[in-house]
Amino acid sequence: MNKGKFILIAFCISLLTVFVSCEDDIVDPVEDDSDDEIEVVDDTSDEVDAENGEDHESSDDYTWDASSEIVITLSGSSISTDATDVTIDGSIATITSAGNYRITGSLSDGQIIVDTEDSETVRLILDGVNITSSNSSPLYIASAEKTIVILPEGSDNYLTDTQNYVFEGDDDEPDAALFSKDDLSIYGEGTLTVDGNYNEAIKSKDGLIIASGNLNITSVDDGIQGKDYLIVRDGNIVIDADGDGLKSSNDEETELGYVTIESGTFNITAGADGIQAETDITITGGDFTIVAGGGSDSYLGSDDSAKGIKSVVVTIIDAGTFSLNTADDAIHSDGSVIINGGDFEISTGDDGLHSDESLTINGGYINVLESYEGIESGVLTINDGEIHVVSSDDGLNVAGGNDSSGGWGGHGAGSGSSSSYYLYINGGYIVVNANGDGLDANGSIVMTNGTVLVNGPTSSGNGALDYDQSFSISGGYLIAAGSSGMAQAPSSSSEQSSILVTFNNSQTAEKIVSLQTSDGTDIVTFAPAKKYQSIVISTPELTSGSSYNLYLGGSSTGTETDGLYEGGTYTPGSTYSSFVLSGTVTRIN
Repeated sequence: MNKGKFILIAFCISLLTVFVSCEDDIVDPVEDDSDDEIEVVDDTSDEVDAENGEDHESSDDYTWDASSEIVITLSGSSISTDATDVTIDGSIATITSAGNYRITGSLSDGQIIVDTEDSETVRLILDGVNITSSNSSPLYIASAEKTIVILPEGSDNYLTDTQNYVFEGDDDEPDAALFSKDDLSIYGEGTLTVDGNYNEAIKSKDGLIIASGNLNITSVDDGIQGKDYLIVRDGNIVIDADGDGLKSSNDEETELGYVTIESGTFNITAGADGIQAETDITITGGDFTIVAGGGSDSYLGSDDSAKGIKSVVVTIIDAGTFSLNTADDAIHSDGSVIINGGDFEISTGDDGLHSDESLTINGGYINVLESYEGIESGVLTINDGEIHVVSSDDGLNVAGGNDSSGGWGGHGAGSGSSSSYYLYINGGYIVVNANGDGLDANGSIVMTNGTVLVNGPTSSGNGALDYDQSFSISGGYLIAAGSSGMAQAPSSSSEQSSILVTFNNSQTAEKIVSLQTSDGTDIVTFAPAKKYQSIVISTPELTSGSSYNLYLGGSSTGTETDGLYEGGTYTPGSTYSSFVLSGTVTRIN
């Protein structure tokens, strides 16, 4: 499937959001009685893709006639070949025509240059090559229609440059250990080790495709960079870079500057961003281990960027396994993020997932083990998936722009309230453990389905639920425990009933709260993970006019998951309140 079609499909998936009318009301921490009607806005319908152009790959790139191969032999400080299309000057060999070149041997201080005006492909078959250059790029593609570096199975190949490049005139290229001015592909089952001591390790000024191969990259700047695009079909890639790990750098053409990853294993340690694109990032599979900026406990300056996966236009992830440990946001886009699947384990000094405009989760398993704010966007839509968030500030935060930062300095604080900020929960299983607000909307919350369990703040300066305008709930299971000073319930105009219980004293962590019907049918039995002084319960089983009993303490033989008990028998503790559900929101003090 080509890039454009894939983006269109992923974009269409992001549109499967339920649009719901809700009441708009600016509320105090408890009361919410406004009947002013507003229109729900869902920014996931905005144009998000970069409309990427075609790549340079063709079906015959990786097949050739072995009998046509031209052998180039490297011998310390000399080079030998029978080819008339290879010019040799001491320890520098210049390939001047398209063809298939098998290169073997070592150069202690030399260079292979490709400089051809032919319209056909140059294939460089690196069969046990070790090249070091003291003053330039060991492998330099100065001009070619397309060059393919082939790594035969079982071969080990090495390219090493130094800190001291010598340039001709005002030209500052080449500036990477493997440098290409034109389209470059890498393919094979062998190994290529590149040590970039001057700038990047591997760099193409056009498109770069990694079809396969074992790449071991060390770089004082970026590890692997394709200017127009970087496409990885497969491979085993290890990167230790002081700059970005994988990067596409074209910021001038909207259809270029993208990164596409289909499969492979990636172990990236980056001083800056792990994967970075000037337009969009699309990931359809792979196994990723990324450490950016020294990890979640590191300090960054306000102008530094050390994100795990970062795009300017859109990040789309369909599948893959991700272990992300980052000083900055683990997954970030200046525009939009769409998660359709994948398995994520995240530790970050800032946000687990962040987009300035819209963020849509359609599936996957997301476990944010450590964060400043767990998930943040101007419009956050959760349609499905299993999500666990631990945050030192807000768990799920709806706010505009790049408005929050961890303790290391950064983006400013707060973006103010807006009717365009929305948290939509249409499905999924969501567990939040937040020291700040559990669900925080600088606008409104709309919940139609799913399960949401919130272990909110112990400080009264925050709340398990915090919204500026309205919270409309029409379905799903919501349990939100936390402090009482700013406790909020869903809006009274909601279709589904809720109760808000405020206790006289703080209750100890893991002390059970159980809501039962008058005949003993269990509605909710929940043990908050932290001490709490309020709890919100909203389920489809709550019926206006019916009688309920609320118990504190006791025990349950049911199966406990994330504090929620299912099945079994509840043995009551003390009766806290017996009441009749009246209206949409019943408050118990």
